[in-house]
Amino acid sequence: MTLLVIERLTGGYGETDILNGIDLTIETGEILTVAGTNGAGKSTLARAVMGLLPRVAGRVALDGRDILAEPVEARLALGIAYVPQVGNVFASLSVIENLQVVQGVRDARARIAELLAAFPALAERRRARAGSLSGGERQQLAFARALMARPRLMILDEPTAALAPARIAESFARIRGLPALGVSVLMVEQRARQALAISARGCILDGGRVAMLGPAATLLADEGAAALYLGRAATA
Repeated sequence: MTLLVIERLTGGYGETDILNGIDLTIETGEILTVAGTNGAGKSTLARAVMGLLPRVAGRVALDGRDILAEPVEARLALGIAYVPQVGNVFASLSVIENLQVVQGVRDARARIAELLAAFPALAERRRARAGSLSGGERQQLAFARALMARPRLMILDEPTAALAPARIAESFARIRGLPALGVSVLMVEQRARQALAISARGCILDGGRVAMLGPAATLLADEGAAALYLGRAATA
């Protein structure tokens, strides 16, 4: 079943269009990776779906409901969560306080207990300020905050960007498990090969347009995609 439909999506900042007619769907229970070179519009697409792009036109529909004109708060209430690349936790608040500030959560205390059980490193540092956490711990906290309201769609913008090499595989394993929790994933990621390896489908943007779209395995095996967008030849 299709969860999210993006049609003819254009927009950007000021008078400059970054997105130039994006057509894309995300299925229920699917991980879809958006890849491409720097400046291709990947993060801009994520911000547009979340309602953070100042100028946008086209159609973004969740479960058939057009949400293009809805504010960020309404999209959160409808079940979309967003984990940006930076500024994804409240540094001056404790781990527990970061989870407590999420609004509209049913049985919030029980939900926090569930998430601390799922992220034991956070449980150990529940009273610590988020600003004192390691990069990997901060990412776990950002994930936990996004999961508090039991979202149906999680948008991840470069989730491995600030991680030490030893933590990258852990991050991808965590993302891979999200569909089992009922969460579909739209992931923007520079480590395209590793991201596609855990994805059902992939989308490659070029100049704000969809250059390639298809099963992740097909993109990984495509020599042209590998040479232009994925960092190395598919046969290497």
